[in-house]
Amino acid sequence: MAIKIFVHGSGHKAASWAETISYMPCDGDIMCPDLPSILEGKEARYENLYASFAGYCNAFGEEIHLCGLSLGGMLALNYALDFPQKTKSLVLIGTPHKVPKAAFGFQNMVFRFLPESIFAAMAFDKKDTFALGRSMKNWDFSGRVRQVACPTLILCGQKDGPNMKSAHFLAQNIPNAKLEILEDTGHAVNEENPRALANLLQEFYGRSF
Repeated sequence: MAIKIFVHGSGHKAASWAETISYMPCDGDIMCPDLPSILEGKEARYENLYASFAGYCNAFGEEIHLCGLSLGGMLALNYALDFPQKTKSLVLIGTPHKVPKAAFGFQNMVFRFLPESIFAAMAFDKKDTFALGRSMKNWDFSGRVRQVACPTLILCGQKDGPNMKSAHFLAQNIPNAKLEILEDTGHAVNEENPRALANLLQEFYGRSF
């Protein structure tokens, strides 16, 4: 069985996958990298984070299954496009196909007024969250998603309004992608509805590909 790599978003940590994984049969084949750790002290810019993530994935000498939420989905999508020969399957959860500049700008404005302590529960501290955000303001994969070559599952919480449009865009433009909407669930699908997510992932990984 190929390794499955579950990638968290910027608002959560690697441990956010724990409950989802607890509902899945696991023989040590699921890896949950901590994004700040794989940066290894480099500046928190998307280019550095993606290079570190690609290096992490390439260290496995076999094909991999990628599953990412939000920022994790963006990294997974980027990797699947750059390394199609390594990517056995792709799951994108609450993942934008491009950074929505207006919403992103509003979010950053709100973040500026939040105390440092709020960021303790997030993947990056306040300084690095802003640095990473600034480096991603022009991130746009609209024109590349049609090149995804592996089986793909698109997931979105029914209440995740900001990413619903992207979910449909990705499902319509990635060849043979399947879209699943999780009812009564918001953006953090792996924490809000972990059992339903685990069931969908198991069904997806149970296919012969």
